[in-house]
Amino acid sequence: MHERSSVAELVKSLKSELDRYSPGGKLPSSRALVERYRVSPVTVTRALAQLAAEGLVVTRPGAGAFRAEPRASAPATGDTSWQEVALSADTATELVPRAVDASGVLVTLSAPPPGVIEFNGGYLHPALQPERALAAALARAGRRPGAWGRPPVDGLPELREWFAREIGGTVTAAEVLITAGGQSAITTALRALAPPGTPVLVESPTYPGMLAVARASGLRPVPVPTDAGGVRPELLEAAFRATGARVLVCQPLFQNPTGAVLGPERRREVVRIARAAGAFVVEDDFARRLVHEDAPPLPEPLVAEDPDGVVVHVRSLTKPASASLRVGALAARGPVLERLRAIQVVDSFFVPRPLQEAALELVGSPAWPRHLRAVSQELKARRDAMAGALAHHLPELALPHVPSGGYHLWPRLPDALPEASLHATALRTGVAVAPGRPYFCAEPPAGHIRLSFAGVAGLAEIAEGVRRLRTAMDELTG
Repeated sequence: MHERSSVAELVKSLKSELDRYSPGGKLPSSRALVERYRVSPVTVTRALAQLAAEGLVVTRPGAGAFRAEPRASAPATGDTSWQEVALSADTATELVPRAVDASGVLVTLSAPPPGVIEFNGGYLHPALQPERALAAALARAGRRPGAWGRPPVDGLPELREWFAREIGGTVTAAEVLITAGGQSAITTALRALAPPGTPVLVESPTYPGMLAVARASGLRPVPVPTDAGGVRPELLEAAFRATGARVLVCQPLFQNPTGAVLGPERRREVVRIARAAGAFVVEDDFARRLVHEDAPPLPEPLVAEDPDGVVVHVRSLTKPASASLRVGALAARGPVLERLRAIQVVDSFFVPRPLQEAALELVGSPAWPRHLRAVSQELKARRDAMAGALAHHLPELALPHVPSGGYHLWPRLPDALPEASLHATALRTGVAVAPGRPYFCAEPPAGHIRLSFAGVAGLAEIAEGVRRLRTAMDELTG
């Protein structure tokens, strides 16, 4: 049995038996628990640690575990209504109120209830993660000399060099800053490039986490429509001209949620248009290591072909490895690099050195390229399984584009089918999907859902999830 499930089951069993012991009473020894429940000593240790963290038991080295004294009654609830006034008082003077709706982000971060198939996830399922390689990397990193010392604020030189090689082109280690993942990098970039109250151009649709970052920074997202070839240059040029914006955020490779890849001509046009407007392009290259096995050769990042410093590049290890490996990079050239560095230092000082050391150990191990090849093969198989199941069971969903990278599909709903109703009904039938509305910063042209095939256990769950989605749609349209 998986270690985590064994720990959870032992914790549940021990909780059910705590009433047998009076406060201060001693629980059975670890050896007795091992024999009784037929689990490993590590499982017993972790279960007791969890109970101790919840305040239910107290562990004493050399003596054992004891039932904790009951907690004191909760203090009387205070009156926090004054905060409504305090939090709203400044909005009258703000050009763009910074109240943020994080629901679109939480949909992909929150685990659904037990038994619900996770088509809403934004990260690799544990079955796809390099868990053994991550564990080995973390163990080796902890033994490195100085692993718990203070790192350089820009990041470990070796890690910056690795990211520079990954990005390619003429990018050097001196132009790379290590960040706490891609989301943190985007936050730093937007705070550095756009003052509060100003517009920022975004693809439409686009990643809800980026829209949340922009609004939390007091910026006004302005949509630029996309098609199968990515952001449309003629509309981008018009948006720069109409708004005076100085920043565009885009995902040129396997865009989230559409999966579009910015074509060769458009790539040059996007950089040229931004340069003519005196604007920066924040390139979120989140999916480069989520390429499918059958994909054609990938284009170089925009930053690799940008000598003038128009592009600020974002790259992360989180998506292809683990949601908890929050290590990424910002790459930029020119005076903007100093501003990015200053904002990151003020916000977080630096990325913890043990995490940087672990990242170095991971990407330098033979297990890393093997993992990337396995992910590439598995994502293709899952994409094909989901696209095939949708075509067979849900032909009324329009799926004009099946991407060759990334981890999701973006079907359009029939006009008569309410998006919000489908999301709620699907959850009741046992499958969680991401509604399309949060991906638009203005009125959406149609209803959509985003279906992830990376957060499930395998092909059988994909087939069952699509069948449950069929049940939900029949309930709404029957």
